[in-house]
Amino acid sequence: MTDTQDPNDLETRLDEALANAEAGLDPDPDNLAPLDAVIAERDLWKDRALRAAAEADNVKRRTETQMNDARAFAIQRFAKDLLGVADNLERALMAAPKNADAGEAGLVTGLELTQKSLLQAFETNGLKRVAPGPGDAFDPHLHQAMMEQPSVEVPGGSVLQTMQAGYELFGRTVRPAMVVVAARGSGPQGANPYAAAPAGNGGTFDGTA
Repeated sequence: MTDTQDPNDLETRLDEALANAEAGLDPDPDNLAPLDAVIAERDLWKDRALRAAAEADNVKRRTETQMNDARAFAIQRFAKDLLGVADNLERALMAAPKNADAGEAGLVTGLELTQKSLLQAFETNGLKRVAPGPGDAFDPHLHQAMMEQPSVEVPGGSVLQTMQAGYELFGRTVRPAMVVVAARGSGPQGANPYAAAPAGNGGTFDGTA
């Protein structure tokens, strides 16, 4: 057996050996060594093919990871510089009057369109905005807790409010979102089954039952 043996030829030899054994053409039917050798060689080539496929898949994954790392490194600094622009736009929109006249309304609309275009450009290049809403689970990899506050609306340990949006680039945190977290013991209080129980000796007893 050599490493240059054609796997197709092995299959042919195996088929012929099985056919001869079934037809009784094997000169020594008790001697299965040749058949076993062909089967072992076939299994060896099959194992090599599976290993080669697995290695090719690993190489593909490593290449994709390296390409993403290189791309993220190339735009990470530029992305950080643009985060200040996004923050300023958001602050301007928050400070804009709600009931603006025609001139101010046009300015607010222009700011909104500019912010939308900027966020779309971020998304196109893999930079995603992270702004959890009330009740969302706190993720230490994406969120930074700035303070705790009691709440009757969200359970303890979850996000109560986002103070500043964060951003992630290809799954890597560029800047965590600054959030307010609900204090322990927070959350909607369920109905107390004992609230309606009569005070005193624990109720009345109906002796007529």
